[in-house]
Amino acid sequence: MKRLIGLSLLTMLTFSVSAQRYMTKNGFISFFSHTPMEDIKAENNQVAGVIDTSNGEMVFQVLIKSFHFERALMEEHFNENYMESDKYPKAIFKGKITDLKSVDFEKNAEYEVVVEGDISIHDVTKKIAVKGTIEVVTGGLKANTKFIIAPEDFNIKIPAVVRENIAKTVEVTVVMKFDPV
Repeated sequence: MKRLIGLSLLTMLTFSVSAQRYMTKNGFISFFSHTPMEDIKAENNQVAGVIDTSNGEMVFQVLIKSFHFERALMEEHFNENYMESDKYPKAIFKGKITDLKSVDFEKNAEYEVVVEGDISIHDVTKKIAVKGTIEVVTGGLKANTKFIIAPEDFNIKIPAVVRENIAKTVEVTVVMKFDPV
């Protein structure tokens, strides 16, 4: 009987600890560049991410070659000329929800949050702070944000011949649906 009670407590503890982590392998990130010459949009549905609700830490990783464009030539130039995806295959974000106490992970609702951390793109790491939302839903979490980055900040060189076609800043949209681990 003591073994059964001990095993039950251990099982309950394991489930309560694991419910603090949420994961996805098919999150969504897109970016959009607008200029008078051309709009450029790319989407990626192969984003991996983890959120630990006990401390607010999160990590996202995206394979650069998984971004897809409307035109194949744009995708080729993006990977070969700008992002050099063979040399720099991933972009990574490691950060933390700064106002974690404002989120009740036991109550289904949408919460506004601020996330701060390091974003690494093209072998350059920058500090970033963005506003977003965490939505607690039955069976998981949803996280959304939009923010602006400048390719120049990450040593991404845009050739002069196409400089007018690519905006100096790019809008990034992140939409993630996490399941408990």
